[in-house]
Amino acid sequence: PPVEMSAPLPCILFLHGSGERGDDPALLAVQALPKYLTAGYELPAIVVCPQCPEEEKWYDKPPMLEGILQDVCARYPVDESRLSVTGISMGGFGTWQCILDLPGRFFRAAPICGGGPVERAGELKAQPIWAFHGALDKAVLPEESLHMVSKVNGFGGNARLTLYPHNAHDAWTDTYSDPQVYAWLLQHTKA
Repeated sequence: PPVEMSAPLPCILFLHGSGERGDDPALLAVQALPKYLTAGYELPAIVVCPQCPEEEKWYDKPPMLEGILQDVCARYPVDESRLSVTGISMGGFGTWQCILDLPGRFFRAAPICGGGPVERAGELKAQPIWAFHGALDKAVLPEESLHMVSKVNGFGGNARLTLYPHNAHDAWTDTYSDPQVYAWLLQHTKA
């Protein structure tokens, strides 16, 4: 059944990869989370899928994304205490950057085949993070996720990594088809 929009709902910010940049919203439904939603998969959440302009990247967009989130929160019944961020490839890098540049804003973060500035990993020790990566990825080496998760945990953080042993760059199909990922992103407590 459709989700009742009058109740406060968790919200997921999804950041696409570089292949979906531009000004054609149809590109967003090509893969990953928007593809599942377009195919009829329902989540008890509001899902925000902005589109990055052509030739730009998410890593310098957290202020713009915060503006989008403020607008969504003003228009819809969002439970701002359960706002999560996830993204693939370029969006995985953007996910790491969002939790760094907008500290305390996100309930959970699920970067997929991304990475971030390891020198800032200590800033994320209070952020619940579940990263995903393909062990055979040649486009974004799995060490990107391994280093970030290891550094965050070295500061006493709460990060974990699922490394798919047989996957190359596409770690998102397995991730977004796993109901446990949504249960984690949408659960009621931060623990």
